[in-house]
Formats: sequence, C-alpha cells, structure tokens
Amino acid sequence: MPKRLLSLLLAALFALSLAPAWSADGLPSKFDARRDAVADVQQALAMAKAEGKRVLVDVGGEWCTWCHVFDRFIAARAPVRSELQSHYVLVKVNYSPQNRNERLLSQWPKARGYPHFYVLDATGNLVASQPSGELEAGNDYDEAKVLAFLRGNRAGN
Repeated sequence: MPKRLLSLLLAALFALSLAPAWSADGLPSKFDARRDAVADVQQALAMAKAEGKRVLVDVGGEWCTWCHVFDRFIAARAPVRSELQSHYVLVKVNYSPQNRNERLLSQWPKARGYPHFYVLDATGNLVASQPSGELEAGNDYDEAKVLAFLRGNRAGN
C-alpha cells in the first residue's frame, strides 16, 4: 500500500476517533446550522424520559474555540464522560449567523458566551442555565467544577 494512501487512511481513522462517543444516536455530534434544534431537543427529551435522564443542551457553533475545547475535555476525561453517559442525553444546538435557533433559545435565559449549557428535566422544564466560563480553568475546563455542575443537576437531585 503506498505511503500516501496509508497516511490518508490513518488520518481518516483518527478523525473518526475524535467523534464524540457520548452523543446519542440520531442527535448531532457537531453544531449544525441546518438542523432543526426544536426537533433535536424533542428527540433528546423523549430519550431522557425513556432512560430516566436529564438533557444537557450544549449551545455553540463550529466557529467557537471553547466549544471544541469542551469536546476535547470530555473525550480526555473518563469521569466526566461517564457522568454524561450515565445521567444525560447531550444535544448540540447551533448558534451562528446562519441559524441563531431563536425559536428554541428564546424560551430560556440569554446565553452569556459560548458554549452555554442548559439542563432540562425529561418534561422540558429548565433546571439550570450555565455559562461555560464559570467552569473554565486556564486554557481548559476544570474537571471538579464540571463534575459538580453535572452531578448537581442530574435527575433525582
């Protein structure tokens, strides 16, 4: 196999390995301006209800550096990933000039920076609105703060 082809295959496999393993089937793993955010959240709510979980709405965009930092943070931290998988259905909602998703986002407190996290119970009631800046530490997120946020807002609390 030529070296160039092997390099391309390895690069493709690496890119696939970066896809969030914590995203639910059928829900976006990236911020996609073409998605129907209302339908995505409704699907996440149905899944959360069936599984006894909460919904974590992650609002941001592919343009958002801190959104990508958060994805890498989750991928690199098994305790955070486990908490998300066990207690939440994660749904990414795009916010960009192409689609501000105002129909969905206007029902919650205004985001103060991105990403911004909303926690919903399985019936769609807002449990928490969390600016991500409060969870940061230096050039990354603080694991203890993120875990405290997630654990403090899971179902049954």
